[in-house]
Amino acid sequence: MTDASTPENPQPQGTGQQTPSMRVLGQYVKDLSFENPGHGPVQAQPNIDLGIDVGATPHADGNGLFEVSLKLSAKATSEQTVLFLCELEYAGLFQLQTADQSQIEPMLLIECPRLLFPFARRIIAEITREGGFPPLLIDPVDFVQLYQAQYQRATEQKGQNGVGQA
Repeated sequence: MTDASTPENPQPQGTGQQTPSMRVLGQYVKDLSFENPGHGPVQAQPNIDLGIDVGATPHADGNGLFEVSLKLSAKATSEQTVLFLCELEYAGLFQLQTADQSQIEPMLLIECPRLLFPFARRIIAEITREGGFPPLLIDPVDFVQLYQAQYQRATEQKGQNGVGQA
């Protein structure tokens, strides 16, 4: 029998427990920057390096409140020229109710960013368009896969750091 809350199965199956609920109390841009150092005509299809990071912190007020931030960064280069750099930190304030400890982390690192992503994606598209480039339309993100990869890295790191320690 497997634990229903493992990263391999981040959405627990019903076991007679009360279903956890989540409320979105607010969404906001925490930080946004756009730099256009490579002005001029683009001769070739640019290379886009995209970075995605998710973080969650408990809110000072408690009561099941958490701030979840989704950080997106994009760097477009053509040959040796940096065309643009775009960084966005988009956050939301969430309240989790009736969630047990094993459900909180997957909700914060999978479900919350899944709700924030379409808004952050639109902001990135608009800011790149307003910067004089075609809108950068980021493909949908599989936050379950990101969570599992993050969990795997943390497990491996813990295993390396914790060997022989009490």
